[in-house]
Amino acid sequence: MSLLILGGTADARHLATAAIADNIPVIYSIAGLVRVPKLACRLVVGGFSQFGGLENYIAQQNVSAILDVTHPYAEVISTKAALAAKATSIPYWRFHRPAWQAPQGETWHEFNNLPQLVSQLALYPVVLFSIGQLPEVLITQLKKQIATTSLMSKQNEQQPLVQRQIVRTAAEAKFSLLPSMQWLKAIGPFVLQDELKLMEKYNIKALVTKNSGGESTKAKLQAAQQLAIPIFMQSRPELPAADKLFTEQSSCLQFIRQQYKWYTAAI
Repeated sequence: MSLLILGGTADARHLATAAIADNIPVIYSIAGLVRVPKLACRLVVGGFSQFGGLENYIAQQNVSAILDVTHPYAEVISTKAALAAKATSIPYWRFHRPAWQAPQGETWHEFNNLPQLVSQLALYPVVLFSIGQLPEVLITQLKKQIATTSLMSKQNEQQPLVQRQIVRTAAEAKFSLLPSMQWLKAIGPFVLQDELKLMEKYNIKALVTKNSGGESTKAKLQAAQQLAIPIFMQSRPELPAADKLFTEQSSCLQFIRQQYKWYTAAI
């Protein structure tokens, strides 16, 4: 009767470590794009298609519940997990850290529509993207916008872009013909002084990011605020309803302990 934790975040690692310490049988899943954590439990790396899909894996491994602690924007896996849990009649729980809130007196430019975002960014000479992997549709829109801007410019200069992420996907490599895109490989946590140096080094004039929440990447917002750089914040996606939703690790862990109390009692 294992607890399947869908991970890939610092919150997931912390919750998994605590649950394992309580003798709860944990299976930890990660996409494999980032570093694989060292946990004293069964690890699934690279998704569930290798097992015939998530529903099959739930039956094969006698999974009794799913705890989704993926990134708030991991819409695909969260949707699949909710559907698989319903199909196999097991509970689906989700932990998401609270969203960031704009400081009093500050205004963030929230967006969902990528083409609309790109047209707005044309007003800023240097843009920093900190949204993880760039969707192909966004790259295509950027190419069109840059080409249009260049043709209209007397100097025929292209808009400089800076993209920071952990790894580049095949789709992004395919579109790396954007000569104005500077790719930076990095993984958080980030501190304020380093974020200030980065934005000053590249003369950043606008920041595009996701509302991930948490402390590990919050420094970029603080740096942008200090430098009076406009922030374009992607709204969180609508996700399927969960049987239980948590925003604090302590309450989430307490709930899990109660659900698996016959295991924790054996400690």
